[in-house]
Amino acid sequence: MKMPAVYLHSLGMVNALGADTDAIVAALASGVSPGMGPVTLGGEGGAYAGRVQAALELAPPAPLAHYDCRNNRLLLAALAQIEPEVRAACARYGAARVGVILGTSTSGIGAGEAALGVPREPGSGDAPFRYAQMEIGSAAPFAAAALGLQGPAFTISTACTSSAKAFAAARRLLQLGLCDALVVGGVDSLCELTVRGFAALESTSLALTNPMSANRAGINIGEGAAVFLMSRDEGPARLAGIGETSDAHHISAPDPSGAGGEQALRAALADAGMTARSIGYVNLHATATRKNDEMEARLMARVFPDGVAASGTKPFTGHTLGAAGATELGFAWLSLVREGAKLPRHLWDGLADPALPALDLIENERRLTPGQAVMSNSFAFGGSNVSLVLAP
Repeated sequence: MKMPAVYLHSLGMVNALGADTDAIVAALASGVSPGMGPVTLGGEGGAYAGRVQAALELAPPAPLAHYDCRNNRLLLAALAQIEPEVRAACARYGAARVGVILGTSTSGIGAGEAALGVPREPGSGDAPFRYAQMEIGSAAPFAAAALGLQGPAFTISTACTSSAKAFAAARRLLQLGLCDALVVGGVDSLCELTVRGFAALESTSLALTNPMSANRAGINIGEGAAVFLMSRDEGPARLAGIGETSDAHHISAPDPSGAGGEQALRAALADAGMTARSIGYVNLHATATRKNDEMEARLMARVFPDGVAASGTKPFTGHTLGAAGATELGFAWLSLVREGAKLPRHLWDGLADPALPALDLIENERRLTPGQAVMSNSFAFGGSNVSLVLAP
């Protein structure tokens, strides 16, 4: 039986590039990200990271005040951009038929870190911190409560593939008829635990990240949120193909051969009923770590032997971890649905690694050819691999 098609209708996004999709598109076109730069966390030391510059003044409504933290304010800022479409879906289908699936990695851990630094006397009253702010599963139920949605609401946490996997889960709910519409995406906020944790793995760079370069030296951590409204109603872009694999090669290092990642890309193309030549742009995972870029370059050369326009966009946002899959799919979606939109450029020093296969990295102004599809790749700790294909 042929499963029904599903579509991505509207996008809300906030990250180091800007506070909404218009600002983000303009900053991408300029090649300059206002939020990328040195940051100080925990009052000592520093890092190079992608921080949201907006004030994030939208707070949780009163009944949800105990969920107030930077992570949830990032989420609310993105949700507000698609709220009219979500309300329309509720009016059409009923709130019980609209669900939420989100990905996250850090949740509100930053709120817990801040609370640890505030001395309190015993019996002084309610603490300013509630554990609910940092529960890793709380993002989707919080979003559902904030929007008044009553359908299924759950959070996925698989490190850097978290929000990419949210789209696979959401499509299953729609195709099984368990929902009529869903809010899908991811959110993560900067916190000391994450930045210092990746530094301990010797995976971070103290300068702007430099993906696919011979001089690549690691990632910049970032923060942000990206959310879509997804349904079976025909819309501007179809979620045409999904490939998910898990190779479990190592707890934190990718399989050097890229076999599991390659399987994910090929599965996404097969699911979409496409060949590699159908794809006009690929948003690479491109973390700028030695091992990830080597693995991804090799599998891209095998899957796209004739080449394909590609870019890694983490120099614009930092690696937003649990929000990365949705954020980077968002860039691909904007390239597909916005008339005249430019493909995101690959920001690097231009010094290709001679040990890696040459990729067609976008360094000058380019646009999609009408009718072409786009792909976004995500790879994570534990060998979790996801590839998503969008078609016009």
